[in-house]
Formats: sequence, C-alpha cells, structure tokens
Amino acid sequence: MYAIIRTGNRQYRAEVGKTIDVERLPNEVDSTLEITDVLLVGDDDNTVIGAPNVDGAVVKATVVDQYRADKVIVFKYRQRTNYRRKRGHRQYYTRLRIDDISR
Repeated sequence: MYAIIRTGNRQYRAEVGKTIDVERLPNEVDSTLEITDVLLVGDDDNTVIGAPNVDGAVVKATVVDQYRADKVIVFKYRQRTNYRRKRGHRQYYTRLRIDDISR
C-alpha cells in the first residue's frame, strides 16, 4: 500500500516501512505525527484519488532525524563588469519513517 502525501508544499510517495526526507517539520526526534493531507491512496487492485484530499485517510510517521543537507553554492557572475557574488545555502530536512497508512 502507498499514499501520496503533501507536506511543505511538496508531494511525496509514502510506503509503509520506507523513509522519506521532507522539508523541516517542528517535531522532536522519536515523536510520532499524523499526516492528514493525503492526496491519493493505492494498493495492488484499488486506488482512491481525493478531491483534493482523501476523506478519512491518515498516514502515521515517526521522526527519525532532523538534519541539514550538503551546502549548495550559489555563484552569480557578470562578465566584464567585475560583478561576482558567492553565497551558500544548507536546507533543513526531517527524515520520516512511515509506520501506517489507513483509509
């Protein structure tokens, strides 16, 4: 069974037992959370598509880790004008382990 969930304005495919990395959520490590913003629930023979959400569908997950991704360098450059800007960015992420998907 799998579900398409939305958190942080992005959509993720969640399967029981898998881990997904989502944009930072304000939850502590080893805490559980319920995601009710479920757009689609499917299994081998049946798929339920929400409009926009599936009624009564809940994805239960456990927070495994809070971390920051590798640094991304943003370099702006204009030739012949002596214009150079170098900035770095590290995005915050939350790693979730999917425990249960219920309709």
